[in-house]
Amino acid sequence: MPLPGNNGTKRDRGTVLVVGGSRRTPGAVLLAGTAALRVGAGTLQIAGPESVATALAIHVPESLVLALPETADGDVSSRAADVLAELLDDAQSVLIGPGLHGAKESQPLVASVLSRVGPQTQVVLDAYGLRDLTPEVAAPVAGRLVLTPNASEAAALLRRHADDMEDLLDAATVVAERFHAVVALHGNIADPVAGRWVDESGHAGLGTSGSGDVLAGLVAGLLARGAMPAQAACWGTHLHSTAGERLAARIGRLGFLARELLDEAPLVLAELQA
Repeated sequence: MPLPGNNGTKRDRGTVLVVGGSRRTPGAVLLAGTAALRVGAGTLQIAGPESVATALAIHVPESLVLALPETADGDVSSRAADVLAELLDDAQSVLIGPGLHGAKESQPLVASVLSRVGPQTQVVLDAYGLRDLTPEVAAPVAGRLVLTPNASEAAALLRRHADDMEDLLDAATVVAERFHAVVALHGNIADPVAGRWVDESGHAGLGTSGSGDVLAGLVAGLLARGAMPAQAACWGTHLHSTAGERLAARIGRLGFLARELLDEAPLVLAELQA
């Protein structure tokens, strides 16, 4: 599964649009967006609540930042889809979900964005982007969609109890078939057409705050570069878990931070592509 080449301009390596955040969790889009750049995406665009947009722009000076309308609680409003329209046409990949809150607003937002993305745009859904997702909502991007749920989110997608998730590869496969999407679930990757893969690297320390945002951003960045959905999910999963192994060796299996994965990912990627 060789990735697209490393040459070319930033335009050749694609644009990633990350949609998410809230007044309470602005850092999630920062982690995801930076992860996309760390795997070589050419251009980053972050869309988050207007109350934190300036702070995001300062903390990620490499990114265009779009201020989205928000609710009184600081959650991205469902009306944000209209504001996003100007960026959706140009993005090679769109990641929706990191840091989103408020199902009442996020569900119609996701549905509206999925109906508006360009016909070639690849999409990643994570966290609240997966909340109460239905096959009907996912249908406009079938075949170019990657889902990155944790175990409890996968259980919700399957309408199962969280305790009924012992076989994660089977769960990933059923979700993939139901939504016509590639699914990356704790090292288990399923594609309803191309098959299944298991990455046995990584460890429990990767279960830390913000780690999932990093994984979703890695996948979105690889998609922007031209990787196919299953390819991006496999590479992103392996980069994420291997970066965690390296931090465990240096810091310890527990206690490293999700943002520290960002510095390890490009080093792992360079070695794999050498």
